[in-house]
Amino acid sequence: MFVFSQEQFKTLIDFQSESKLGTLLDLGAGDGQVTSKMAPFFQNVYTTEMSTTMRWRLQQKGFRLVDVNEWDKIRISAEEESFLKFDAISCLNLLDRCDKPLSLLKQMKDALKPNGLLIVALVLPFKPYVEYNPDNRPSEDLLNTWLRDTCIKKEPSSTMNKVNKQISHLIENVFEPIGFELAKFTRLPYLCEGNLAQSYFYLIDYVFVFKNKPF
Repeated sequence: MFVFSQEQFKTLIDFQSESKLGTLLDLGAGDGQVTSKMAPFFQNVYTTEMSTTMRWRLQQKGFRLVDVNEWDKIRISAEEESFLKFDAISCLNLLDRCDKPLSLLKQMKDALKPNGLLIVALVLPFKPYVEYNPDNRPSEDLLNTWLRDTCIKKEPSSTMNKVNKQISHLIENVFEPIGFELAKFTRLPYLCEGNLAQSYFYLIDYVFVFKNKPF
């Protein structure tokens, strides 16, 4: 999988320091190719992955692997009861593949330090597909999520088939009400593993960088 280069990621997070940032969590890290582009900017890197094969590849590359259900419960030390807070969390091409993306976003907010970075990549138009659900549909539909005050005009998700409408909806009615402030976004080519008929797929990713606003 290819989303961005190391130099592109450096620009995205506006990295200008001579010293590394603290801790990165890469959710759904796959084989670690994209993780390896982000890792040089952090002192510590944690990863999660459901695929057994990909978990093995991550371990072979030396990345610290944590359970998909325990990443927000990493203790700072054996003596302390508090949990680790991350300087950055990356969630690349995962929100459209998980069953409860809204719940995941709220978990990520709680696990980030104040002003920590959330890096999200989405293929748009947004077409969720959950492999392990019988109907392949998520329990939570981000295009039918309205967290902002009801004075904001709600548009039926059936008409939200344009990329610009989906971007506005996701930022204004999902990310911002949860407590994420948009810092930067761009679009990049996304190369992902294909199938027997086609070795890889070429898609367009929209990459967003949010800051975790303190309440």
